[in-house]
Amino acid sequence: MHFFSRVLLPLFLFIYIAVETYLKLNHTSLCDATGCKLAGELLRFNPLYLNYLGLASVFFLIFLGYFSLKSKIIERLFFIVLYSAIAFETTIISYQFIANPEPCVFCLGIFSSLLLIALLSHSKRFAAVLAVVLSVFLGLSTLAIGKNKAYATADGLYLIQSNTCGHCKHVKKYFEEHNISYISISVNEASARSFLKFVNISSIPVAVMKKPTGITLINGDKDIIAHFEKQHKGATVSEAVETAVPLEQSSALGLPSDIFSATSEPGCAITITETPACADDNTTH
Repeated sequence: MHFFSRVLLPLFLFIYIAVETYLKLNHTSLCDATGCKLAGELLRFNPLYLNYLGLASVFFLIFLGYFSLKSKIIERLFFIVLYSAIAFETTIISYQFIANPEPCVFCLGIFSSLLLIALLSHSKRFAAVLAVVLSVFLGLSTLAIGKNKAYATADGLYLIQSNTCGHCKHVKKYFEEHNISYISISVNEASARSFLKFVNISSIPVAVMKKPTGITLINGDKDIIAHFEKQHKGATVSEAVETAVPLEQSSALGLPSDIFSATSEPGCAITITETPACADDNTTH
């Protein structure tokens, strides 16, 4: 039984991670869920490095598991590595549950495998393992962590802004004076910051105009107001430079195509209208 739980099960886990690593190197994955894509965005480094770390850790676990059958000292090392891996994976999974609309299925597979190994390797200690897992999850759930979610769920005007940004206040005042309805989105929201990073915009305010045919972005208070002034006068915005980004490319760049609920139907695209940022405090807060 110990050979199965300490050697064979870790070997299966090693193969599972190896297959996913190979697929990622070939630009595919065992999991295509939105949670998996957003999980990669949460990391400070390339997600592949985490796969390499997992392969090395599980290989070491297999080595310790085999020799733990004959040595008590190696057995202690085996459980130290195993419980450390569970604590590490618990932190990642817990953060995903809190920050993402859905967790990474691949990470859940690793987490479940580690818990099964711990249960079958030493069932009497498993209650303590569960207590640690719950403690980590409850601890992270008490923190004010921004959650990735869709905001532009319907056609209309959205404004990515900050309450402390003078240029944002200028735009909001203009909207109020001209009775322009809009939905305010704080730049501190995780999804908003990820979206702005994706389109390489580092200043606010940003107007997001969602229509059935796509999404248009205008960056900067002067250009936002100029756009609506010309609309009001019945003119068209011919001076703005528009760059179309097909939605089919967005998933290849690491973000889900529906991060701002943009349609993925043929012909629909995100259109970015961006001009030089204003001076002073026209930066992301």
